[in-house]
Parts: sequence; structure tokens; C-alpha cells
Amino acid sequence: MQLRYNFRVYPTPGQQIELARAFGCARVVFNDGLRLRQAAREAGEKYVSDAELSRRLITEAKLTPERAWLGEVSAVVLQQALADLNTAYRNFFASITGKRKGRKVAPPRFRSRKDNRQAIRFTKNSRFKVLDDGRLRLPKIGDLTVRWSRTLPSDPSSVAIIRDAAGRYFASFVVHTTDEALPPVESEIGIDLGLTHFAVLSDGTKVAAPKFLRRAARKLKRLQQALSRKQKGSANRKKAVERVARAHARVADTRRDWQHKLSTAIIRESQAVYVEDLCVVGLGRTRLAKSVHDAGWAGFTAMLEYKAARYGRAFGRVDRFFPSTRLCSQCGHINEKMALNVRAWHCPCGAAHDRDVNAAINVLAAGRAESRNDRGAQVRPGLVPAPRGEAVTHPDAARSTRSVEGIPAP
Repeated sequence: MQLRYNFRVYPTPGQQIELARAFGCARVVFNDGLRLRQAAREAGEKYVSDAELSRRLITEAKLTPERAWLGEVSAVVLQQALADLNTAYRNFFASITGKRKGRKVAPPRFRSRKDNRQAIRFTKNSRFKVLDDGRLRLPKIGDLTVRWSRTLPSDPSSVAIIRDAAGRYFASFVVHTTDEALPPVESEIGIDLGLTHFAVLSDGTKVAAPKFLRRAARKLKRLQQALSRKQKGSANRKKAVERVARAHARVADTRRDWQHKLSTAIIRESQAVYVEDLCVVGLGRTRLAKSVHDAGWAGFTAMLEYKAARYGRAFGRVDRFFPSTRLCSQCGHINEKMALNVRAWHCPCGAAHDRDVNAAINVLAAGRAESRNDRGAQVRPGLVPAPRGEAVTHPDAARSTRSVEGIPAP
């Protein structure tokens, strides 16, 4: 399994200049490659190969006066920029042809120096190295100070240097790890995600929604109002933009840290975890959009999925159209649609249900059924031949059925 390990780095002012130069060179090569491919497509020419792009936009471009400054940065950074362009095109074509599942992917767009996020990538070919004193040595940049929060499980295959909107620098290492199976446990859990409670487990446990964005709304409002009063293009406006970005980054970091701790605890205590496959994109278009994005369901379920695969746990998603809330977990009766303010309901069988706990129990049952079906077990009743009078696909049966209903047979 490939994992990413992110660490904060602190470049010196001189190293920040070198990183800005590398960001700019990678951006120019990416835009040149995109412009060349667009021109070739409009002219009806043959697809430009990756090797041809590298030769024309890097090797030959360095010999021209207009692009001679490309030689001031590592060639691996420029090659990885073209690799990103190729990956973007492959994802785009796979999306429009149906090979790539999920939402449609847009074609590559030109990168701007005004983008909030800038990144470059070094591979083993660039000979980056983690020194004995803990610093990260990068070609033509120097030794960066890294704040190590944990040790890398293996030698990294690549490292990306990222500058976010808040002006912070990070080193993102890609490492190969082996699965670390946890000791087996007996408990299996179903999770119902919501807004009143972030997560309700099938054992009755309710996790309160932290609402990180709502809690920081007053400070964000004040910072955004201060930003709106700054003159466009001024240095004070740039400082205000960075202050707003730092506040948003603090909210995102807090949410991510909390979700990591919760997902790790659930995976350690459960042998199997089942969640409902929610349509976050659709819910993000409703009046609940701000609360939905504040909850961060997609990121949390992604953490559960990869941690389950890493630690030898089972993970499953239940169909989003499964009526987990309205289905009685005791008799199977499906109730009518309920408003969001209805938190409890009674089934005709006499059972009293908490809306969220009942949904979590049903998610667990549906997840178990799908899991057994994947293993070849019989979880649904077998096919039963229909009586001749009901098998209307047969001409005689269709004629006899119409006659019984009082409709003249053809």
C-alpha cells in the first residue's frame, strides 16, 4: 500500500526564493505542454507523445534565450510537471469514455501564478535525501528544516514540496508500507452519518457534531470584512488574504485531526465497519450545504476505508437509496417519509425507534448481507417459478389474464 506522510518544513528566505523559482518553472512547462497539445488538436495533427513533449519543452527549450532560465532548476521538477499534464489528460479521456467511474473530470486548465496552492515533485532520480540530522536535501534548493512528527516506515519513493494558501510549506512523502493486521475482534458496527450527531453507531453510541466551521464563523466573518475593505492589488490586501487563508486552514486541520482520531478508534474496536453511501455532492446543493461541508463525511469515510484495508478490517458501503431510516429494524416494515425534525417514530408492530440508532442498525444488517453475498453465501431467497396465469410473457398466459380482468383478448 502507498501512503502519504506530510510534514511541515521551514525554508530560509533564500530557499523560499529558490522554491518560488521552481514553482514558476514547473508552471511554465505545464502551460507550454497544454498549449502545444491544444494547438495540435485544433490543427488535426497526431497526438504528441510524452517523449516528444519532454524533448521540445525541456531539452530544446533550455537552449533558447526565452527559456534559458529553465536550467536553473532541477530537470526532474520539469519532467514531473509534464507527467502531471499527461495524468490529467488520461483522467479526462477515461472519464468521457466511461472507463473512469464517478463524476466527470474536466480537461486540464492552465496554471496561474496567482493560484493559492503551488507544488513541485522530486523523485528518486533527483537524488533527494533525508540527512542524518533530519534535514531534507533537495537539488538546487538546499537543506530544508523538517518538523518530524513521526518516523517514515520506509524509504520514500518521491516527495512533493507544497506551498498552501496560508503561506505554509509542507513536504509530502510517498512511501510503500505493508499491511499491519490488528488482532481480530468480535464486534461489527454500522454507522449512520448525520448533522444533529456526526455519527451514530449501531450499538447506540452517538458522536456529537463538532461543527468546526460554525464555531469559527464569527472570526472568519471579521477577517473577511477586513479583507473586503482593503484596496485591490495592495500589500495590505495580500496580508489580509493570507490571514483569511490561515483561519480556514486552522479549521480544516482541526477537522482532519479529529476525524483521524475517531476513525482510528472505530477501526481498532470493530472487525467490520459499514456506512451509508451518501450523495454529498447532491446534498451540497441544498439549503443544508454549509452544514454538510462542515461535517466532512466524504473525508471521514475515505479514512475508514483505507485504514480498514491497512489494518485487516472489513469495510462496506450500503446503497444510498436503501431506506435505512424508515425501515423497522425488528419487523421490516417501511414507514412513510419523515421530516428531519422527527427524531423518533413508532412502528405498527409496537417497536419504538430512535431515528438515527434504527438507521445504524439497518446499515449494519444491510452491510452484513452484502458482505456475505460477496463471499458466495445465499442471502436472498432463490428464484421461484411463477404460476402460468402470472407469467404474462407467454401468449396464452397474457390472453387468459386479460380475459379474467374483463378485457377482450386480442
